[in-house]
This record gives sequence, structure tokens and C-alpha cells, in this order.
Amino acid sequence: MLKEQLKNYDLVLASGSPRRQDFFARMGLPFRVEVKPVDEIYSLDLKGADITDYLAKKKADAFSDIGPDQIIVTSDTIVWFEDKPLEKPLDKADAKRMLMALSGKAHQVFTSVCITTDKTQKVFHDMTKVWFKNLTEAEINHYIGQESALDKAGSYGIQDWLGYIGVDRIEGCFFNVMGLPTRLVYHELNNLLADLLMRKLTP
Repeated sequence: MLKEQLKNYDLVLASGSPRRQDFFARMGLPFRVEVKPVDEIYSLDLKGADITDYLAKKKADAFSDIGPDQIIVTSDTIVWFEDKPLEKPLDKADAKRMLMALSGKAHQVFTSVCITTDKTQKVFHDMTKVWFKNLTEAEINHYIGQESALDKAGSYGIQDWLGYIGVDRIEGCFFNVMGLPTRLVYHELNNLLADLLMRKLTP
């Protein structure tokens, strides 16, 4: 199992997101959290997954001194709607504006992950399409009144009350919408450890 394979490595999840930390714990991965401050500014020429790929790598590159047995995992998520990103809202009014726009329509959620060692770096991403029903103003007001909308891209969490009553259907990975394509992370960590073992066995 991956848990046993990782016991001799320092797996660092560079994310303050409690959801990503919970995913790592539920996958049984031995990890610690270390977050480096990063200015999350990107070129306006970037679109969709190019944005999250760039930011995930930028977060990883903030770790300038990576040890030989360290594995750094960074990630970034955006909601992509009508050819533009919807990030975390500035305030409740901004959250309401976003949710009114998303109501009755489909959008995409991109999450990118960067796995970095002292010798390798791999960036990958996943996309999930989400359809909202027509949300009433009362439903939106109730949700943003709970303040859980304010720390999430697109102003909502699919695992929150609004997700339960408002998401009509999705196409793709549910966990990706929450902020991490868990199956891809597990798969890529497996591949990385196999590669690291081969490097150690090769003279």
C-alpha cells in the first residue's frame, strides 16, 4: 500500500485548505502541512487549466531547498465560467453576484496538482463540469449568510448546503470540485515512488 511505501519519505502537503488536508488523511497518507507564501498573480493570457497549472507550479517553486527524501504536493482550483475564472469572492455581495450568474447554467472546475522532488516535477490537472438548477434569491441569500461561501472558488462548496439543494448534475470527479482529484494524486504518487525505487536500484 502507498502508506507503507511513503513511510521513509517526508510527504509535504503545501496547502492550508482543510478539505485537501482531510483528503490526504482519508487516503491514509502520512503527511505534514507546510505552506509557503505565494503571490497568486498570473497572466491574463492564461485560460482554464493553464491558470491552475501555473499556480500549482508557482506554489511548488516557493520551496527552494528540497531534501532528497522530500515530496512536495501543491494544488490550485478555479471555477471557469463563460471564458473567465471565478475565484474566491471579495465579500458577500461578490459571492451573491457569482451565484446569481451560475444559477441555471453549467460551469467547469479545474484543479491542478504539482508533485515535486529534488530531481523531478510533474504537473497534472482534472476538469469537472457542474450544472446548477435555477437558484432562488432566497436560497442564495441563505447560503451566503452562513459565510461558508467566502473561502471557496466560485463562492460555493459542492459539499455544502447549496451543493445538496442546488447542483443538478456533474460530469467528472466529485472530489475534484472540492479541490483535489484524489484518484489522480494517489496514482501519480504511486508512479513517483516506483520511479524513485528504480533510481535507487539502478547503479
